[in-house]
Amino acid sequence: ISTRGIAGGIEICITFPTEYVKTQLQLDEKANPPRYKGIVDCVKQTVRDHGVKGLYRGLSSLVYGSIPKAAVRFGMFEFLSNKMRDESGKLDSTQGLICGLGAGVAEAIVVVCPMETVKVKFIHDQTSANPKYRGFFHGVREIVRTQGLKGTYQGLTATVLKQGSNQAIRFYVMTALRNWYKGDNPQKTINPLVTGVFGAVAGAASVFGNTPLDVIKTRMQGLEAHKYKSTVDCAIKIMKHEGPAAFYKGTVPRLGRVCMDVAIVFIIYEEVVKVLNKVWKTD
Repeated sequence: ISTRGIAGGIEICITFPTEYVKTQLQLDEKANPPRYKGIVDCVKQTVRDHGVKGLYRGLSSLVYGSIPKAAVRFGMFEFLSNKMRDESGKLDSTQGLICGLGAGVAEAIVVVCPMETVKVKFIHDQTSANPKYRGFFHGVREIVRTQGLKGTYQGLTATVLKQGSNQAIRFYVMTALRNWYKGDNPQKTINPLVTGVFGAVAGAASVFGNTPLDVIKTRMQGLEAHKYKSTVDCAIKIMKHEGPAAFYKGTVPRLGRVCMDVAIVFIIYEEVVKVLNKVWKTD
């Protein structure tokens, strides 16, 4: 878990600006004149107003959350998949999908929802006339003080739907590709580079499959979340006021980050499983 946590931390630090841009583009509503013309314009305005460090607003919440998130996701996936494997230890792609769904729902409830809510609020806060969060702990304290603990749990339904579908798609694609690659030989080892390519494909599939849920989740967690009565209400309003294209806001920056992230994660996951098997004797 520690290797995944360290790798996750490094990966987030490298790719976070794409996450920042994605969130800003998703928060940017058509109704008012949009603040940003596109990806490049968003980066330009942020650097102009806040310096390069402005692109890293909200990073701390993801770094602090990356280790427990990985632990819950892979712990749950291992737990479920060990219950489902057949005698030879094989997992078919449908079972991979169910295990991935379980892992995604678990991480959404335990870690991802509060972590993402804080990240979105921090990113949104930076663009307001007078930003009020001075740092990670101050921001969390303020959110809890003004909105109670439920302030860190905004958009839970959207987050559960997003993480559940995300991990279901990823683990489904990953399991299917792995089984195809191994063919009739379950003992065949997969080169880490191949694992990385499979991971990137799984990541891309999840981006196209669930970016609309990601947009809804971002809106439900922003500072304007009070405008929406529920997840469904949010979806209806986006559709009515901004059209279907709005559901794919931030796809390009998200694609870059997710493909790299999932590729790195699955390569390290193989190693983590070996460690977990030694620690918990899951074999």
